[in-house]
Amino acid sequence: MDITYHYPPELFNLLVDALPRLNRAKPDVLLFFKGAGVGDAYTADIAEQLRIDRDSVKKYEMVRTVLQRLNDIGEAALRERREVLKRVVEWEDFSACWDNDRLEAIGLVESIRKLVQKKDAFTRMEQAKDEERKKRQAEHAAKLKAVQRKQDELESIKKDLCALLGETNPQKRGKSLEGVLNRLFDTSGVLVKESFTVESSDGSVVLEQIDGAIELDGHIYLVEMKWHKDPLGVELVTPHISRLFSRGEVRGIIISASGYTRPAIEACRGALSQKVVVLCTIQELVMLLERQTDLRKFLKEKTQAAVIEKNPFHEKLSQ
Repeated sequence: MDITYHYPPELFNLLVDALPRLNRAKPDVLLFFKGAGVGDAYTADIAEQLRIDRDSVKKYEMVRTVLQRLNDIGEAALRERREVLKRVVEWEDFSACWDNDRLEAIGLVESIRKLVQKKDAFTRMEQAKDEERKKRQAEHAAKLKAVQRKQDELESIKKDLCALLGETNPQKRGKSLEGVLNRLFDTSGVLVKESFTVESSDGSVVLEQIDGAIELDGHIYLVEMKWHKDPLGVELVTPHISRLFSRGEVRGIIISASGYTRPAIEACRGALSQKVVVLCTIQELVMLLERQTDLRKFLKEKTQAAVIEKNPFHEKLSQ
């Protein structure tokens, strides 16, 4: 705690002992307080009593009374308490003290300095702890806020994805699907690039339309999204497989709203000897969102099944 906010007993008593010794005469005590910005409201009655009967007023009682008033008033007298303490701590000339008070005055000022330094060091340490605690609290609050934002976004994605299941317009459905799934990838921290085209060198011909690309464990996956009435056959999966073979280390993911035929799955299995191909369904993604399963974990398990078990269509969430 800042000891100038409220003089603790030890400091209070040291000041009561020091100030009468530092100020030779009784008017000097009042002059000291006035120089520290202490208003007449705290000293006027003492000044009046001095005028009427100086002998009836003792220096120590004068100091004690004024300091007690400053202490009792609380925050309103914070500036005055700080200035009083500052002037005592910075006191260097003890020549005006009475001879028999000088050594004690020097010792008292030194004791006050040490106490202030000790308390200031403690205050700084406590302030540092408070700042660190506030920093951790702010970081924790930011993390919770980020988690909540992600959960809210995933809930919105789930609603939009479920709404698409009832959409009858194929064009609107296909265009919306791409945007919803890209939001899912982006929110899950795996999106690299949204849909893009590959054109001829002169830009006159579109050679390929890619629905998106993601990065997972250092590997790039080209993503193909299909929404057909019937399960995807070989003729609908092989174009994407061909895109993979035309590139170096790239892998592939196909997402279907209607599942896959057995020949299509076998065609992808055959490609696994050279290229990693992962098959997913919209229904799996809806279930993933329902269960609040991490998309990265889901895709890693799918990829492991494709690489290790040669199973491109590992239906993990349906088990």
